[in-house]
Parts: sequence; structure tokens; C-alpha cells
Amino acid sequence: MMRETDPILQPIEQYLARSGLSASAFGRLAVGDPRFVFDLREGRECRRATRDRVRAWLRRFPPRTG
Repeated sequence: MMRETDPILQPIEQYLARSGLSASAFGRLAVGDPRFVFDLREGRECRRATRDRVRAWLRRFPPRTG
């Protein structure tokens, strides 16, 4: 049976693919938890406040390109 994933995981995965940042570095920088992305991949759900915090971080630090 496949687990439902938190909706914030998709934009995080897209960010990681574009930026080259590691999952643990992203978690540490965005929410202070190096296991955050790994836990989301395993089915962890986060609170709305955490999702909002991640979205704000993604807007504030767009991936560098070129």
C-alpha cells in the first residue's frame, strides 16, 4: 500500500532538483530539521504553520540557475 504524501513535498522535490541542495541541508535551513524531507518522503505530515514556513523559505531563496 502506498502512503499519502504531504502536499508540500512536491515543491520541495522540485526545488531540490533545480538547486542541487541536499535534502538534509534543505531541512536544516528551512525548518531546522535535517530529517524533515526524509520524514516527508516516509509519510510524515506537517502542520499548516510548517507548510507556510517552507513556502515562505522557497519564495525567499529561489534556486540559482545558470
